[in-house]
Amino acid sequence: MDEMNRKRVEVLRKQYPSGCTVVLVSMDDEFAPPKGTKGKVIHVDDIGSIHIAWETGSTLGVVPGVDMVKRMDEEIPTK
Repeated sequence: MDEMNRKRVEVLRKQYPSGCTVVLVSMDDEFAPPKGTKGKVIHVDDIGSIHIAWETGSTLGVVPGVDMVKRMDEEIPTK
């Protein structure tokens, strides 16, 4: 893994620590839970995917840059 990717993963791990609650904003996957579904972060893997235990029972991961989640205590910029 190059230095840029390593730093990106470090930032994601700080932004989405294990156990934090997130809400699904959008996901490009036919098996995605509905928008607005809450989940708990399990971990961020070495390639930056955020693995989440969704309240629906799914553990589908989020790919930053393709999918979007927000922490419950975070605002999404509108501009």
